Parts: sequence; structure tokens; C-alpha cells
Amino acid sequence: MNQVLREEKKFLINVEDFLKLSHKLDGVMIQDGHNGTHGYIIRSLYFDTVYDRDYFEKDAGTEIRRKIRLRVYDPSADFAMLEMKQKQGNRQLKRSLRVSREDGLAISRGDYSSLLGYKDPFAAECYGMMKTKCYLPVTIVEYHRKAFIAKENKIRVTFDNQIVATESCFDVFSPKLNMNPVLDRFDVVLEVKYNGFLLDYIRRLINQVDRSEISVSKYVLARQNAYRTRL
Repeated sequence: MNQVLREEKKFLINVEDFLKLSHKLDGVMIQDGHNGTHGYIIRSLYFDTVYDRDYFEKDAGTEIRRKIRLRVYDPSADFAMLEMKQKQGNRQLKRSLRVSREDGLAISRGDYSSLLGYKDPFAAECYGMMKTKCYLPVTIVEYHRKAFIAKENKIRVTFDNQIVATESCFDVFSPKLNMNPVLDRFDVVLEVKYNGFLLDYIRRLINQVDRSEISVSKYVLARQNAYRTRL
């Protein structure tokens, strides 16, 4: 199991701000090794209770809440990451477990029994919670990410755009999904993640964007879009 405890700040910016800021960060931070020319793709299958408890708690801004997702970076990969994010105040604890493609496919169908075959206690915790709380797969969210890293305080600055989602298929490994946009294509979600404190030279660059911090969740955006469709 991998475990990360950090603070996160989110901002909604436009493409012009994204291009300007990413160019400046490129001069003072390290590009994520997966970036390539245009960044990399992230696809996450989110789970929620039969009453959408996690969705409504996030939408209401409940201080202590969680999200569970199965994440892949390439639909042809032979593994996926089962992740749980738990938020309390300004801090986020993210725990993740690597599972095989076969087990990931079973989990995406709502069959969590394969988790009992993993020795890590986190797997048993996820199994117990997802079974007793009646968690089900509810939506897949996909987007492009460009990320920058600073070793100090494990700082990561990420830009996410072209955010799309679907509730018609939960196969996170499918090579092609019928996805719908959940955010304007000219909008970009900027996330700043760090432990303890943010280095001043990075803070100054981020402040140049001149945007107020917001609580934006790609999961909530996807579910809101689906709820509007049902009305």
C-alpha cells in the first residue's frame, strides 16, 4: 500500500492561464516523467453507496469524508490502482493498492471478493467497507493531466483539462467509452498539493493566476451532469 498525507488547493483557470503558468513552472520545477508533450491521461472509476452518501457529503462540504476509486493510466495496462481519499479539514490522506487487471475487472463489476486475496490490511478494509456500506460503481471520469514536481515537501502542481465522464459503462479498461464533457473545454482545474507548507517561489507563481481557491471535484461534476440529464 502507498500512503500520502498532504494539503490540497484547487483553482479553476482558463487555457491561457494554464499555458502561461505551466511555461513558468517548467523553469523552476521538474516535469512529471509521464507528461510527454501534451501530458497524460487518467481514468478513474468511482464508487458510492446506494444512497450516494459520498457524493452528497462532498457536495455539502462535510468536513470528514471519503472517496473510493479504481484508477488506470492506460486501458491496456495489466494493473489498476484501488484508491481511497479521506479528507479532514485542509488535509487529505490518500491510500492506494495495486491490483491485477483481472481483479480490477471484477471490482469494476461490483465483485470485491478478490480483495480478500491480498495480504495488505488496506485491501481488507476496502472490502469490508464496500460490502457493508453497499458501494457500487457509479461513474467513470477521464481527463488529461500535466504535472510538475518539486522534491521539497512533496509538492505537485497539476493541470487537468478535457474532463469527460460516463455512467453507461463501468469497464475502466475499455479501449473506447462513450464519454460526455462535464466542464467547458477551455476550463482547466489547477491543483496544488504539498506537505506542511508551500515554497514561497512556487506560491508567488501560483498567485499570478489571480483566481480564488474553490472546492471543485471532478467526481461531483460528473455526477451533477448525470443528475441534470435525468431531470
